[in-house]
Amino acid sequence: MIILETDRLRIRNWLESDRPLFAEINAAPKVMEFFPRQRPREESDALMDEARQRISETGLGFFALALKDTDEPIGFLGLARTDLAPFLPQGTVEIGWRLAVRFWRQGFVTEAGRAILRHGFDEHGLAEIVSFAVKNNARSTAVMTRIGLHRDPARDFEHPRVPDTAPHLKQHVVYALSREQWLTQ
Repeated sequence: MIILETDRLRIRNWLESDRPLFAEINAAPKVMEFFPRQRPREESDALMDEARQRISETGLGFFALALKDTDEPIGFLGLARTDLAPFLPQGTVEIGWRLAVRFWRQGFVTEAGRAILRHGFDEHGLAEIVSFAVKNNARSTAVMTRIGLHRDPARDFEHPRVPDTAPHLKQHVVYALSREQWLTQ
């Protein structure tokens, strides 16, 4: 099932053949630099199954991101409901992504991110979309700015699921875009 397409990309549901790429990105040290740990294959497979289930139940989730011309998967991107209350209210929708390193620095996340924001506001009628990242994750926060999200320091938080053994990953910054802001951009 194709969710949407851009000039170069396809945002679609996961295929069984995407498992190796999904495992690759979840185990890559550079991709997982701002996460407490990399994921072994079994955990990665379970996460992909969970992503597929959420998509089928809600229409939201982290979809496969693939090259349009070949349908080769390059990572994931999507919109998902967070469960980080009280830091982000129940039902808050976040935009998130991960790409295999060999696809970095080509503008893919910016291109797909803008398209999925439009999808969220137009097709799902969302009032706001947020994104959050470790405070020092300049790559992700730069993408957030490029796709039109705005820094919201009043909502920054210490991530409750980051273990105390990784204190450098606890502090998260929040970026947000309201429907009204999106309409005026």
